Amino acid sequence: MKVRYLHTMVRVKDLDKTMEFFRLLGLEETRRSENEKGRFTLVFMAPPGQPECPVELTYNWDGDEGLPSDSRHFGHLAYRVGNIYEMCQRLMDAGVTINRPPRDGHMAFVRSPDNVSVELLQEGDHLPPQEPWASMENTGHW
Repeated sequence: MKVRYLHTMVRVKDLDKTMEFFRLLGLEETRRSENEKGRFTLVFMAPPGQPECPVELTYNWDGDEGLPSDSRHFGHLAYRVGNIYEMCQRLMDAGVTINRPPRDGHMAFVRSPDNVSVELLQEGDHLPPQEPWASMENTGHW
């Protein structure tokens, strides 16, 4: 039996704010669907050159009372990045909390505006530990 990955869906409370978060990660909008009858918008975002790996942002026009709680989400999304320190600095400069800093030069966790946990993994070998990351404590949970 053949299986093909399609997408990962997450519900979002503020579509613009969430799209900006994923743009900071380097993703771009690949397609959008507005459903007047169902009163929702679907926005697909993927890394450049990887349209087959999207995250589907589902925005319910009339709100979503369960957000932003962990109960409506599933675990985490994961993205490999070229330089984990540069990515975390970019996110931090934009006001994103680094929940699990990349102390090991390999892995970090952040959360989207809708409380979706996102794992960042260093491409290739671990980078050598460096400050301020090496001595940063965890913030919140991931």
